[in-house]
Formats: sequence, C-alpha cells, structure tokens
Amino acid sequence: MTLKMQRPFYVDENKRWFKKWWPKGVPFNTSFEEKTTNELLDEQVEKYSEENFIWFLDAWITYRQFQGYVKSFATALSNLGIEKGDVVGIHMPNCPQYVVAYYAITRIGAIASGINPTYQAVEVLHQLHIIKPKMLIVLDALYVPFIKPIIQDSTIEIIVYTNLTDLAEIKGVRKVIGKFVKKIPTGKVDFPGALKFKDLLKTEVNIPDVKIDVKIHPATYIMTGGTTGLPKAAVLTHFNVVSNTKQCKLWLGGEKPGIGNIGILPLFHSFAHTVIMNTTLAVGGWMMLFPTPPSQAELCEQIERLPCKEGLIYAGTEILFKRLSELKNIKRRFPGVMGKLVLCISSAGPLHKPVRDAFVNNTGGRIVEGYGLSEASPAASAGNLFGESPIGSIGMPFTGTEWGIWPIDDFNDDPICLGNPEDTNFGVEHTGEICITGPQIMLEYLNEPDETAETMFEYEGKMWLLTGDIGFMNEDGTIEIRDRKKQLIKCRGYSVFPKEIEELLMKHPDIIEVAVAGLPDEECGEIIKAWVAIEEDCDCSPQAIKEWAKNNMTHYKVPHSVAIIGELPKNLIGKVQRRALQEADPIWKEKYRKGK
Repeated sequence: MTLKMQRPFYVDENKRWFKKWWPKGVPFNTSFEEKTTNELLDEQVEKYSEENFIWFLDAWITYRQFQGYVKSFATALSNLGIEKGDVVGIHMPNCPQYVVAYYAITRIGAIASGINPTYQAVEVLHQLHIIKPKMLIVLDALYVPFIKPIIQDSTIEIIVYTNLTDLAEIKGVRKVIGKFVKKIPTGKVDFPGALKFKDLLKTEVNIPDVKIDVKIHPATYIMTGGTTGLPKAAVLTHFNVVSNTKQCKLWLGGEKPGIGNIGILPLFHSFAHTVIMNTTLAVGGWMMLFPTPPSQAELCEQIERLPCKEGLIYAGTEILFKRLSELKNIKRRFPGVMGKLVLCISSAGPLHKPVRDAFVNNTGGRIVEGYGLSEASPAASAGNLFGESPIGSIGMPFTGTEWGIWPIDDFNDDPICLGNPEDTNFGVEHTGEICITGPQIMLEYLNEPDETAETMFEYEGKMWLLTGDIGFMNEDGTIEIRDRKKQLIKCRGYSVFPKEIEELLMKHPDIIEVAVAGLPDEECGEIIKAWVAIEEDCDCSPQAIKEWAKNNMTHYKVPHSVAIIGELPKNLIGKVQRRALQEADPIWKEKYRKGK
C-alpha cells in the first residue's frame, strides 16, 4: 500500500513548507503504524537491551531492567484489580518510578494521568474529579499535605506510594541525593492498605492478554486549559502517542543510539511526556531525570561527567535556554559542555532571536522554536535542526501534519490559507486562527462533547483541530503566531495582540521580561496594561516606559498603564502566566466583584 493510499495522514508534497526550510533527510510523509506504547517499548528493548535508558540520582537503569520493572508492576496492577479502561493517577516529580508506572499502566490497557506535584490539594481534587482514577501512585512526601485532605472526596480506592530512593539504591545514595535535591523528602502514608511501589516490583510476571484498539483506546489523559481556558482532560490514544513519538524521532534525525535527553521539564506535562519520555525510547537514547530543576552550573557539571559523547536533546522553555546563555565563563568553567547541546527545542512560547543567538554563542549548541499543544500530543511543528531555519516563526509542521489559517469567527467558512501552491492569502493582513491536522490530534476532551465539537471539525475528509492561536502564514508556508484567541484585547474597536506588544516592549533596553493583558474599561471596552521586569540597578519608571512606547509604537498599542515588578509569575515549565497578573489587578477584581 502506498503512502498516498493511507489517507487521511498523507500530506500533499507540493505544500509550500516543503520547499525552502524543510530539513534534509526528514520525510514529507511516513506510515504511522498501529501499535501500543508497550509494543514500541518491546521493539526498542530488543535492539538496546543492555544499553542505559534512565539516569537518576547517579544510578543507571538499562532498557532490559526497565522493561522488567514495567512487566512486574503491570502484573501487580492487574492482580490489584486494575483493568482495561481504569484510570491511574501518577502524583510524582520526575523519577524512574513515574516512567515505570506510565508504561505499566498502559501495558494492561489502563489509562495513565500525571498530576502536577506542585498543585495545592484543591487543584489536585479538581483533576481527580475530572479523570476519576481508581488508583493513585504518589510520592510519600506528597501524600499528607496534598492527598490526605481530599482523598475522601475522590474515587481513589488504592494507594501505591514510593520514595525518591526506591530505584536509586547505590552506595552513598544519601550523599548523592543530597547533591541533587538538598535533602531526601519523605513522608508517612496512612491510607488503609496502602502499598509500597518497591514491593510491587517483586511481583512474578504474569501479564493478562489485553486487546487494545489503538485508534480509540486512551493511553493517557493530559490536563489542558484548551482553547477556552477551562481545565479539561485531552484524551490521547495509543495511536496519537506513538505517532507523535515517531514524528519527533524523524524531526530529530531518526534513531540515535546513546544520545542523551535532558529531563528537567515535568513528565506530567505533554511536552515532556512526548519529547523527553517517549522520544528517548524511540531514538534508542537515555534520559537524564531531575526531581527538581538543577542550577545551570549543576546541569553543566552533569553534562561533563555523564556519557554525552553522542550529544544531547534538550526540550525546554525559553527561560531555561536564556539562563544557559547567560551563564558566565561557561567555555572556561565547563568546556565539556561545548557543542553537546545539539538538538534543542524551545516551546511553550516564542524563542526570541537575541536569546537564540546568545545560547548558540555561549554553548555551541543548536536550538529552534517548536510549537504544540496538549490536544496534539503535543508536538506539531519546529524549525530546522540541521540547516538554516526561519526566525520568528514556529517552523514547519511535522511529518504527516498539515496546518492552515481559518477565519477567527467561523471555522465553517472556507480556509484563508492552506499553504497550497495556488494560495495567495499570505502575510499579517490575512490573520486568522491556526488549525492543524495529523495522526497526533486527540480523540476528544474527556466527557466534554460540546467543548470537543467547538475545538475539532472535519474538512475534506480530515479531522482538524482549532488551536486557539491567532496567526498568519508566510509565502514559504511557515506560520507566525500573533496571540491566543481568548487573550485578544479589544481597545476602542482595535484588535490588539498582547504578544505583539510584549515583543515591541522587549526592544526597550532596560526591560528583561514583560507580560501584557487587557483590563475592563467602560469607555474603551478594554485597556492595555503591561507588567515589566527591568534590569538591576535601573531607575527606569513606568512613565518613562510609556513615553518610550509612545515614541516607538502606534497609538492604540501603547499601554494605558505600566507596572514594574520583580519577576513575572511562571508555571512549572517556565511559561509566563498573564492571566494570574490580570486577575490580581485591582481593576479586574473590582469589575468582577460587582458581578459585571
């Protein structure tokens, strides 16, 4: 069967994005095999059984050891009554137990769902109400403060607990762990019948035969704000997950036995779930897991001492790469780091050219901007890692993926631009909503049919996803994002994109970070406010920034007010939280306190 016959995932090879920037050696199209996560695991173990797969707290786990843990734990889960379709929550920081749990859960047809370990108890409960897990696997230190207060209000019947040291039993482990996490967190788990993760790994392997339809059976529920900002669970099937993993592997240049993958981003997040955890397996590499983010110097020390001769993959947010780009005397202090950061992808926000250039200069590495969202498993596009790459865009859609621009207010209308040779609607004047299609697009939002219907639509036999991001296509087929649809500011009839204002303000010599959002206003509809962080020892005032904006920006883009703050709030992966600033503002609070 030819690739073209395997619709709907065949992409017309005349699309514009294939012509200029496409990385050499990466196929335009490929076959997407119908396999489970554990069929992928077993294939890779056959090839790399004695090679290292995970490094954690100075202990190594090989591919075969890992597979053994997975099979024993999967058997234990089955013995405990976990069946196909049951949901198991994973409430842990990055550690081998997280990865073992994920593959064991999905091996028996159950559904894995990672929970942010920094959530407060009420936030954890909110996710539990959505995913309804039968079992929770938890780090012992997290149980009393975050799980015990809310477990009686959940569907959890079984608790399995673990300690960071459970799979890192090496000589002097406490001293070693102290180096990475300062002290070993621990805690008491007094849930009736709670079981030790470590004990379950001793279970004799006897895995039930489970039939999984990879196109419709979920592998994982990943929490997302979606395009409306309301918490939902994206349902990702085995086919979604494995297909997106293959797309990432191809974009990184295929299998690369022995390559390392830096695991600082949390595994519960879709970006790390795929680009770190699953892609490491697919390329035959090993992952370097950190339970808490190391300092830049500590990271460099590990890169120098660990076997990184094949280079490193590093998936992160711009702030992580900015910190490395600013690490002083890195070439003298850590010469062994130079040139090893060969496959770096910055996502969850724009990668600004000054940061990219400084990172390349300071580390000798290679970095491009990527784009994705949880509903797309999450990876959708990236720049060219092996040649010249466009600046200011989100690159090219991955193998088997297409994108287009649709009218913002009605996706039932014809598309504005699909990147076909005959298309003419390019550039900022043809801005609309970015939509994507491919094998990685989620099945649905869990128990949210209306939200699903508002987010997915069929066009010419393919299922498309409305991303909620506003942008336009360039003539070369690349796309530039202007902003989130829900964060568009309407001021005196003008449509103002916060991201654009942020980028303009970043040109101010004293501003190092900025966030922009709209605040309610009776006369204007909304007014623009900017929160900025400035250089140390700088006496720049809000009024001075406003005056600079008046001289450098068109009148309707000038912020109505400016607040100088020490540091912008960010989530666990380093993404600036505009909404937190917006909702904490007195104008916002006053407006919605009155219920208007």
